[in-house]
Amino acid sequence: MAKTFYTERDIEDLFRQGVMTVTLTDDIVMTDLAYEKARKLEMKLAQAEDTPPAAPIRPYINTPAKTTSARSAVTSAPCNCGDASRVDAIKVKVHETVKARLGSNVDEGMLDAVIDRVAKDLGLG
Repeated sequence: MAKTFYTERDIEDLFRQGVMTVTLTDDIVMTDLAYEKARKLEMKLAQAEDTPPAAPIRPYINTPAKTTSARSAVTSAPCNCGDASRVDAIKVKVHETVKARLGSNVDEGMLDAVIDRVAKDLGLG
């Protein structure tokens, strides 16, 4: 099946005709300028994912994280004050593991901040 290409001028023409929604499929390709023009004109672009055509797909960012067995093992017991040493031990182990895999390329302050944030998100404090 032939693909339909939309340029910036095509989007302007559609807008002048009163078209306010463009449904994007595998058979429709928009140039970067057409995409930007549609956004500026506040046209609705109906598509599965809201990413510009030239944007790389990053599944580790675009999809929600899956629950892993490590997470469920960590969160299986409710966190209370007596578990603080257990949580600290987990943080140290994660830090050591990441450091061992990435070597000296790790910003230790940033790594500790990420570990603390993940622990907080998991309800581990």
